[in-house]
Amino acid sequence: MYRKLIIIISIHIVLNLNGQEKALDLILSDSSMSGASVSMCILDAGSGNTVFEYNPTQSLMPASTMKLITSLAALELLGPAYTFTTSLGYTGILDKRTGKLEGDIIITGGGDPALGSSYFRDHYGDFINDWIGEIRKAGIREIAGKVIVDDSRYDNEPVPSKWLWEDLGNYYGAGAFGLSVFDNTYEVHFRTGGTGTIPRITRINPPEAATELTNKLRAEGSTDNGYVYAAPYSNTGWISGTIPVNRNDFVLRASIPDPPRLLASIIRNRLDSAGIRIQGGPSTSRIENRVPGDIVIIARTNSPRLDSIIRILNHESVNLYAEHLVRELGRVFMNNGSTASGTGIVLKFMKEAGINTKSVFIEDGSGLSPFNAVSARTLVSLLCYAVNRESYFNQFISSLPRAGKDGTLAGYFKDPVFSSRLRAKSGSLTRTRSYAGYIETMSGRVLAFSIIINNFSGPPRRIVSGIEEILKETILQN
Repeated sequence: MYRKLIIIISIHIVLNLNGQEKALDLILSDSSMSGASVSMCILDAGSGNTVFEYNPTQSLMPASTMKLITSLAALELLGPAYTFTTSLGYTGILDKRTGKLEGDIIITGGGDPALGSSYFRDHYGDFINDWIGEIRKAGIREIAGKVIVDDSRYDNEPVPSKWLWEDLGNYYGAGAFGLSVFDNTYEVHFRTGGTGTIPRITRINPPEAATELTNKLRAEGSTDNGYVYAAPYSNTGWISGTIPVNRNDFVLRASIPDPPRLLASIIRNRLDSAGIRIQGGPSTSRIENRVPGDIVIIARTNSPRLDSIIRILNHESVNLYAEHLVRELGRVFMNNGSTASGTGIVLKFMKEAGINTKSVFIEDGSGLSPFNAVSARTLVSLLCYAVNRESYFNQFISSLPRAGKDGTLAGYFKDPVFSSRLRAKSGSLTRTRSYAGYIETMSGRVLAFSIIINNFSGPPRRIVSGIEEILKETILQN
């Protein structure tokens, strides 16, 4: 009897692996995978037992699945209810009778990644108008000084050093500043003509974000292949590539080179429009080379809770938010708001969680750097660790897109077998596709998985289809 039972169990295990192995063999045999590297690991989320793996410890570029590490470090170390505060105040002497301020309006950045974000319109409302109202309520009618934004919470190197030049001027390459605003993104609107013509810039929103951009664009085809090239704090840059033909209003989203100064400019203009005279121009603590002191606070604007920010971070894969969280960790735990300090805290968190970090290389919080490297087992081990963190696991898993329904997975994993059974973070860079998250099998088991593929040469859609097949077999056979 026992021998029969052992045979039955052995047959079950072989059958269980065959479907996954066949799906893996199929993707590995694809001609576009001849020079590719693959790391894959699937563990039982409860026990940590291995379900299936392939090169699980090979360290590869994870792309945006790096955001899972950043999210978990922030949730554990800062807590899901953590918030950021931006304050409004003034320095100097205010004559209550005349309303004249012999001093400056000061906006102090608190590292809020979402201030004025389109993702949180209901939360912030028209916060700038509210601030102008608070200045008026304070009795200020004339300002002899400037509007100064104190952006000193983080260092003055807003972009991780290992990012690519071609990413920096575009919305997804926006740097994280001590004060960030509007997702550190502005819009360049174009009208385009026929093939080969030069698109015409029709407006910039907000107008204060206008910089001197050399237009090297051409109208061609129907897809967006336009890129903005500009460095942080710069006043010039250029746009090159192609954007679709015959469009009345085509929009490129670019990164704001100096968000603190932009906000100072906007506030100054709004004060002037409100009839509050101001003599000085817009400035920042970086430009002034000093941090304002003795500030009278007249208003505070709090961010949404951290778990709400992380939900957008992972659903929409917002690089800016991840970079802010890394820098905030550095500021809170090392009093140094730099990327290097923050990534050091993230690595420390992983080690204390029992994760082997020997082959982990972290250059940023978002995964945009091609110099990041982790293994599938590293990611899955951390996902298994998170399952037992009652204080934030529900918030974490709800931040992951649902298969075929929302976020970056809305167009993928459409097979009905994935419905309500897969939540995961995707990652994509040139010649890189990765997925990591949780799946529930037909038998009710919850598994944590990670699949990372680097340096394939074929269409990404074909690679993703192969990944979908591996996970489908995992759901069906476990």
